[in-house]
Amino acid sequence: MTPTIKLNDGNNIPAIGFGTFQIPSDGSTYKAVAEALKVGYRHIDTAVAYFNEAEVGRAIKDSGIPRDQVWVTSKLWLQDFGYEPAKKAINLSLKKTGLDYLDLYLIHQPYGDVPGAWHAMEEAQRDGKLKSIGVSNMTPKIWQNFVPQFSVMPAVNQVEFNPYFQQKEIRKIMANDNVKLEAWAPLGQGNQALITDPVIVKMAEAHNKNVGQIILRFENQLGVIVFPKSVHADRIKSNLDIFDFTLSDDEMVQLEALDKGKGQHDPDAPGVPEMLSSYDVHAND
Repeated sequence: MTPTIKLNDGNNIPAIGFGTFQIPSDGSTYKAVAEALKVGYRHIDTAVAYFNEAEVGRAIKDSGIPRDQVWVTSKLWLQDFGYEPAKKAINLSLKKTGLDYLDLYLIHQPYGDVPGAWHAMEEAQRDGKLKSIGVSNMTPKIWQNFVPQFSVMPAVNQVEFNPYFQQKEIRKIMANDNVKLEAWAPLGQGNQALITDPVIVKMAEAHNKNVGQIILRFENQLGVIVFPKSVHADRIKSNLDIFDFTLSDDEMVQLEALDKGKGQHDPDAPGVPEMLSSYDVHAND
């Protein structure tokens, strides 16, 4: 059984999940999710903008695992922000996944009519269509702009997070309301400097683990929810294998010292909302 983390709404989310970002919907997502479920993952992360919700839903259905034992996350794209568009989009996500409810639904990119979209999500939560609701890519500045307008506090904020970018400022703000951090790019999204960092390599050798397992364990011990992505069966399996060892306090301090304070994506950068708005997630609907 994968350990779980309790959210501020009382729901328990599996501490590690399987990410499906950039896995195509040509059968690859179905195959990867089926493999992940087979080796023991019980938390799958998708999004409207990944175009693979249908394959995720099908893999879950075909797995034979009872629905209440698999945590499924999807995300609302900013094209669907505003109250009415969001209501429609939530129903479309349910239809595409073939599920009666989603365990977690997130505001994917926090620009535009976020309060209108959030209102629709709060309503869908009351109606049982969404169990937990949260946000993504919120910096301290974006958080202060929108969250005070919400009636329901987000359960999570899904942001870029790894040893080189530890999001210390937003974590402090979120801690006040027990909002959990979910890490996208928990392994640095191919950042060679991170996966060859001598501090991490040395720890991997000491614990007889690979570098990815050390990074994921570090994040897990900080209380961060992680969902590494891979399409390789051996890697899918090894990423889950992080609960049979513990990093010492001294090792945690060494890893915390690797923080560079910035990541690959800056949600506050000028032009980001405009660039993302041009992305049409309903072209094939």
